[in-house]
Amino acid sequence: MKEARVVIMGGGGVGKSALTVQFVRNVFVSTYDPTIEDTYRKLLVIDGQQCMVEILDTAGTEQFLALKELYIKSGQGFILVFSLTSLASVNELGPLREAIVRIKDTTGIPLVLVGNKSDLRTDRQVPREVGTSLSKAWGNVPYYEASARKRINVDEIFADVVRQIRAFDTLNGWPGTAGSGGRHGSSGNGGMNGSKDSKMAGSSFGTSRSKNRKKCVIM
Repeated sequence: MKEARVVIMGGGGVGKSALTVQFVRNVFVSTYDPTIEDTYRKLLVIDGQQCMVEILDTAGTEQFLALKELYIKSGQGFILVFSLTSLASVNELGPLREAIVRIKDTTGIPLVLVGNKSDLRTDRQVPREVGTSLSKAWGNVPYYEASARKRINVDEIFADVVRQIRAFDTLNGWPGTAGSGGRHGSSGNGGMNGSKDSKMAGSSFGTSRSKNRKKCVIM
């Protein structure tokens, strides 16, 4: 079985853990409890291929900075998250992306940009154009506006980065993952203290963002 190691990063309180737990367990965690580092695993079937996804949920960028390089070295793909209710949280992502490029020694590493808390419309501080502009500046990386609370674009975010990992590893001839897939657009719709394996819950969704319809089944 193929494996993919995803690292989710961003400032404190932007909803990294909420997105991860919603994806893995279908539960919204409303209480903010600063993470040091947690690891989750979930079995997916994406475009007909099984993949065990390991997700490293990291501390906010203002905490435990010594661990940042270790996180990046271990990751195959990255989800960088800011809060749509905090313009300051956008500014925390630039140094993270720069560190990823420096440590991985490539600008083409699998990466997804996420503006979380899209359901909090009255508290919104970050216009969509800020996210799309940042996406373009980073080489048209996929950008999603998501809500962990409402489970908006949660599955799509993780499926996207796994597809990118497969495409990247196939292109570069790296062992570990293989298969078709890749980035599909610059705009989406709209931290290890123990392993937390998901329960086997089945659901499926598809995306029609390209001519060939792609499908992800969550086991």
